[in-house]
Amino acid sequence: MSLVETDWLHKNIDQVKIIDCSWHMPQTNRNGFEEYKKQHIPNSIFFDLDKNSKKNTDLPHMIVEIDEWEKIISKMGISQNDKIVIYDNSDVISSCRCWFNFIYFGHDPNLVHVLNGGLKKWIDEKRDISDKVTNEGLSIYKALEKKDLVKNKECIDKNISDQNFNVIDARSKERFDGKIPEPRKGLRSGNIKNSYCIPFNQCLNKNNTFKSKEELKNLFNSCIENLDQKNIVFTCGSGVTACVLALAYSLINDKYQPCIYDGSWAEYGLI
Repeated sequence: MSLVETDWLHKNIDQVKIIDCSWHMPQTNRNGFEEYKKQHIPNSIFFDLDKNSKKNTDLPHMIVEIDEWEKIISKMGISQNDKIVIYDNSDVISSCRCWFNFIYFGHDPNLVHVLNGGLKKWIDEKRDISDKVTNEGLSIYKALEKKDLVKNKECIDKNISDQNFNVIDARSKERFDGKIPEPRKGLRSGNIKNSYCIPFNQCLNKNNTFKSKEELKNLFNSCIENLDQKNIVFTCGSGVTACVLALAYSLINDKYQPCIYDGSWAEYGLI
């Protein structure tokens, strides 16, 4: 199961590696690391989504090369056999992007989890928090890249005619329909031809926990008749909320391997 509950983490807190992957949209004027330094779940290691993405590109949050990923995770003191719980304190549920990255680089999906409801639920339940920056020391992490879990623009364009997979967009319906401008400069409005739209926040309750399996099934049925289907690629604005949909779909189809268009609209919508 991709999700774990706060009760489970509380009982198993010494048996897992915990990652805080809080990331906020630039217009919020919030800084994930500064917030982490003030309060986080005890023993959490901070994962900086911006710093731990590809540097030699203008596109945001692109997957790094495998040797770079091994360095990043080794510096966090995480090993291949570690059970990992990832959380965030973000409205875009950025923990799902970190969850995807681990699966893309070959960490056993059964060992990688997202905390349902994140830090907000943990604090609302009056559980322990800490301001101690955790340093786990060094490990030697070896990754196994699963390149078929990421699509590029050429593949997305080819699929418009070939229709080998469905593309589902996690942006808001207004952005998908081109009724409002994109928040990122230099992008046209609209969507990928023949794609569908499920705004990522429709998968969530008001407290940022994921909706029930039955509710998620009804939601995805608006785009997909067969919920056993595995040929689905998720996209969004910059590759973050696409992973929220990928995790949500994995909750109702446990055979699904998460797959995203990494460039997303930040690349496809370039003018």
